[in-house]
Amino acid sequence: MARVRYGARTEAEIGAARTASSRLPDIWSTGVVAVWESDPDAVAAVLPPPLKPTGRPLVRVNISKVDLPGYPLGAGSFAVAAAHDGVEGWYPLVMPMTHERALIGGREVFGEPKKLGEVTVERDGLVVRAALARHGIEFVEVRGAVSGALPLPEPTRKTDFYFKFLPAVDGSGFDADPVLVHCVRNEKVRRLERITGDVVLRESMYDPVADLPVRELVGITLGEKTTDQKGRVVERVSGQALLPYIHQRYDDPQQILDGPPEGSV
Repeated sequence: MARVRYGARTEAEIGAARTASSRLPDIWSTGVVAVWESDPDAVAAVLPPPLKPTGRPLVRVNISKVDLPGYPLGAGSFAVAAAHDGVEGWYPLVMPMTHERALIGGREVFGEPKKLGEVTVERDGLVVRAALARHGIEFVEVRGAVSGALPLPEPTRKTDFYFKFLPAVDGSGFDADPVLVHCVRNEKVRRLERITGDVVLRESMYDPVADLPVRELVGITLGEKTTDQKGRVVERVSGQALLPYIHQRYDDPQQILDGPPEGSV
């Protein structure tokens, strides 16, 4: 009988897949990073407990094109500065991806708030433009011009915070208490340039980042970097405390409370 492709994989096949994923070469991306100070009350308002604000109400947007062979990827992240248990890092509110593969892995493994979207990174001479868009709305745009090279930083370690959870089958909350994930990224940079420009935030009911305005621009850079990442669950958190923030993950949070229509497939 011909192989049934939805059938069980062998242990050897599963082991080979694990080995292949653990031996990936460095994957380099070209991207724009903008950091600014925003309204401290607004930054505090988007942080689910037990995350807390840091001493500075920073917001960071990262907009990149990733050089995957035969599979170019656009990837973005809009995050606010946060702290947990003595660790400072970033709490992403939305992470647009241009391909489903990147979206599924991040959401199901780490709890990343990834959504399908459009990512633009363009350079014409010294002029640079980068943007994130969903549902036809370009809700973040970074624009400017290269104003000089920057010294390469030493390899650095950065932490992102995610909440991993499954909505309850009966629409009452969660199937089990959510977990807080610390995702640690080791970053290497091989090229870095300063951008003189600005950040534009546009109104979107789906991605309301305009609520975190640019009060003072810290800086914009264009760089080439590679990162690896490892996540770990640091604690279980109160589902009741997280539930008021669940709309951050969905364009229509009602869809996880209604359940599928009766008789649907």
